[in-house]
Amino acid sequence: MNAKKIKICGMNDINILQNIINLKIDYVGFIFYEKSPRYVDEKFLKTLNKINFKKIRPVCVYVNPDEDFVYKTSSYFTDPILQFHGNEDFSFCESFGLEFWKAIRVKTEDDLESIADYSSASGILLENHKHGEYGGTGESFNWEILKKIDSSKQNLILSGGINSKNVDNALTTNSWCIDINSGVESEVGKKDINLITNILDIIDNHDL
Repeated sequence: MNAKKIKICGMNDINILQNIINLKIDYVGFIFYEKSPRYVDEKFLKTLNKINFKKIRPVCVYVNPDEDFVYKTSSYFTDPILQFHGNEDFSFCESFGLEFWKAIRVKTEDDLESIADYSSASGILLENHKHGEYGGTGESFNWEILKKIDSSKQNLILSGGINSKNVDNALTTNSWCIDINSGVESEVGKKDINLITNILDIIDNHDL
């Protein structure tokens, strides 16, 4: 099996969540950004008491949230990772006393300089820069840029437009984890269990 960590993000279907718990996934992401088609509300959160996450860690995804909102939504999970996609500064990300990832939007190599601002992040998620949008663009940036980063100093999470057609290429990058979202959807915001199992099969066979 490929050594990279795997995250399925944008989970908003409790039935699919139940079906993927035993699959070879390390992280599952829940998006708390109202403008996203994958936004999960309190009604969904209250159904999570049915779920035993086993070895999969939940990741709570935010864009410029207020402090109370982070505390409230993350409290539904045991040992969550907080993932920040907006303009949150270092001190805000650290203030919750939880492990956190910081997303950096990449357009040019110069954008990589901001990685140094989040030295205590346990992961840096790199996604495509699209003006006015925070994540969820379904588009990839130039992955060759990753070669410019010393990945021994920081866990790099590759995100944006990863699907069954390009996942083999994603697996050859110097990323620590790949974040899969729109590439396993049958329509925007709707995860498809068949697409999920298919891409995991490709990943599983990558190093054979």
